[in-house]
Amino acid sequence: MAGALAVTIALTGCVTAFLPEPPPATSTPTGEDVDASVAAFYGQTVQWSSCGGGMQCADVKAPLNWADPASGTIKLAIVRQPASGDKIGSLFVNPGGPGASGYDFVKDSVDYATDERLQERFDVVGFDPRGVGRSTAVACYDAAQMDAYLYDVSTTKRGSDAWIAEMTDSSRAFGNACATETGPLLEHVDTQSAARDLDLLRAVLGDKELYYLGYSYGTFLGAVYAELFPGKAGRLVLDGALDPAASNFEVTKVQSVGFENALRAYLKDCLGSSSCPFSGTVDQGMATIAALLASVDASPIRASDGRQLGSNALLTAIIYPLYDAKAWGMLSDMFESVMHGDADLAFQFADGYNGRNADGSYSDNSTEAFMAVNCMDYSYNADPASMRAQAAEIAAAAPVIGSYMAYGDIGCANWPYKFQGERAPIHAAGAPPILVIGTTNDPATPYVWAESLADQLDSGVLVTYQGEGHTAYNKSNSCISNTVDDYLIKGTVPSADPRC
Repeated sequence: MAGALAVTIALTGCVTAFLPEPPPATSTPTGEDVDASVAAFYGQTVQWSSCGGGMQCADVKAPLNWADPASGTIKLAIVRQPASGDKIGSLFVNPGGPGASGYDFVKDSVDYATDERLQERFDVVGFDPRGVGRSTAVACYDAAQMDAYLYDVSTTKRGSDAWIAEMTDSSRAFGNACATETGPLLEHVDTQSAARDLDLLRAVLGDKELYYLGYSYGTFLGAVYAELFPGKAGRLVLDGALDPAASNFEVTKVQSVGFENALRAYLKDCLGSSSCPFSGTVDQGMATIAALLASVDASPIRASDGRQLGSNALLTAIIYPLYDAKAWGMLSDMFESVMHGDADLAFQFADGYNGRNADGSYSDNSTEAFMAVNCMDYSYNADPASMRAQAAEIAAAAPVIGSYMAYGDIGCANWPYKFQGERAPIHAAGAPPILVIGTTNDPATPYVWAESLADQLDSGVLVTYQGEGHTAYNKSNSCISNTVDDYLIKGTVPSADPRC
């Protein structure tokens, strides 16, 4: 018996000797010199706990108001997958939005966010920016109220004085509810504050420089970080770039054109298949879609759950699968079902975009956070004459969907807090090379924005992906993946745009 026990102990010792070192349960801050008013925040020791699947989770305290750090604190929720090999440091990942959860992005889909090479060399860190998800969050409506806000159909003529008044009342009620339910945080969910939070996270995790992979809105967060902290910017990848200098109107107009172009690309592909619900030319297909939007605006289709499908929900259902060309087949299915008077699949798509579950609950606060951040990041003008002129310009640029994307200023012009500052180019003077990735037919963040951001940044390096869909990294294109991985791991900067 004693001999058997001795063998067991010996074998256990041998196995343990080959196991990798467990990741530390704490992170030691960099200890860098910062202003006394924020020294306690930058000096935090992060306490990690296991949260399944090899992931570690933690909370970090940040100032509610960076301009007055003593006025209160908020919580920032973070998660990391420890590096599987020789670690360089932390790689912070943001999926966009604004309002998307970086915590969930990494915890639930780290292989989508990053590839094996990056996971070997970096602790992949996801975080919920202030106002989002598990961090101190924006809250506005319960599920029933959110349903009414997102899906109720107006019978008033779009763009009329009565319709503008109706939308104004709705947006004001929503904003007031956000102020009541969220409290003081609502005034401080701007991207500059989020970028200062990101620098805090960098420091408390012990990284002297920021390594960062930002998608979509995450490119704006990364660019703002580089502007504020060029000396702390290590290697930043901005994939699916926003143009920091663009106004809200310019964003809407360019996005309208982007989605319209993606819709045309879908139709060109669809018309070559026997299962396409459209016939004729691309132009004829676009005319059919325009007629479909107008028809549900005039006569909504009732879904099996009682909701009515109007043009706003149908447009959301169209836009959602345009983010990824692999979903075009499902888009065909949705169009065909709506053409036959069935709204259920369209609502599934719209619900997917809005984070609504099948039981009517909402899985996150992404819609509320999206509004709250955008309302603090842009200026808005809800003057009816100005909005009508802009609506006409958007409709001329995108004749099928443009008119349904106009009048967006109403939502934030009545917000409880106003944008302080101005939209301007970001130069990030003194920052090392920053990779800016643009996809040539990206509908959500059109390629012209990547060109503009790369040109604005003093050290911007444009990397082009010639293809369809929103963002480019880790989507089965070895040229893009290798370019990004070599830059983040080795510091290799392309000598010229590889045009992948």
